[in-house]
Amino acid sequence: MKVQVNRKAHFNAAHRLYRKDWDDAKNLAIFGKCSNPNYHGHNYEMIVSVTGDIDERTGFVMDMKILKDIIKEEVEDAFDHKNLNIEVPEFKNLNPTAENIVIVIYNKIRPKIPSRLELEVTLYETPRNFVKYSGN
Repeated sequence: MKVQVNRKAHFNAAHRLYRKDWDDAKNLAIFGKCSNPNYHGHNYEMIVSVTGDIDERTGFVMDMKILKDIIKEEVEDAFDHKNLNIEVPEFKNLNPTAENIVIVIYNKIRPKIPSRLELEVTLYETPRNFVKYSGN
């Protein structure tokens, strides 16, 4: 019997949506005010979901303390109060859209989660705009 466990977390970060190979006018036309050359910020909320069978010995799908520590190390410490474009290496040549951010987060967390468990990351850029990624 599969059960899903979830851990909520958050981080605050600035970013700018733009392509280096486009001029400011085209970036503005495509990305609007999100292409502000002086950046803008979000209070990101995320839910990390792990699905699998309950371990008969512990009663856990996954120890939530371990999941908490993985999220802190791989996401919060790496992204919180950072300018994603400038300070986070994964976005040096990758536009930090919500879609790209959730994939980067998934790829940072996936190697730390046992392969027998399914992983899904939900990232809220605003309370009404969110993305999900499960490796597919």
